[in-house]
Amino acid sequence: MREAEIDLWMLHGQGAVVAVTTSGLVGSDGRARLGKGCARQAGQRFPWFAERLGSLVTSQGNHVGLVGERIVAFPVEHHPLENPDLGLIARSARELVALADAAGYAEVVLARPGCGGGGLEWPEVSRVLAPILDDRFLVVAMPPAARLPGTG
Repeated sequence: MREAEIDLWMLHGQGAVVAVTTSGLVGSDGRARLGKGCARQAGQRFPWFAERLGSLVTSQGNHVGLVGERIVAFPVEHHPLENPDLGLIARSARELVALADAAGYAEVVLARPGCGGGGLEWPEVSRVLAPILDDRFLVVAMPPAARLPGTG
């Protein structure tokens, strides 16, 4: 696992796969509830994101999966009002590695899961991720200038 302070959306524009931290909540309209952080940013950037993520969660459960256009869901919590779950983060990391292996992803970028609006501390999360993620995975701390308004 590599680390950097960079805007993950810039890397998406350069062809990297972006893993977006998500919850498992889907509304009665079939759209995922995006909460804050990367999920909200993805919804603001890609109008189709909430609907596709909702469909993915409805059909496959709260698991890692390709949402579309080099964007992957990375569940960190079951509900946007819950605290992120380190066990779920570990499971998502293992599923992300399996997806990267199967799809042949050379680089996957992931914001520090659960550490922005979720309130977890990076050293605690890093200890969970380090044994799972190899050097194909770049975990980023988003610089404040890269955050969209209202995304924390």
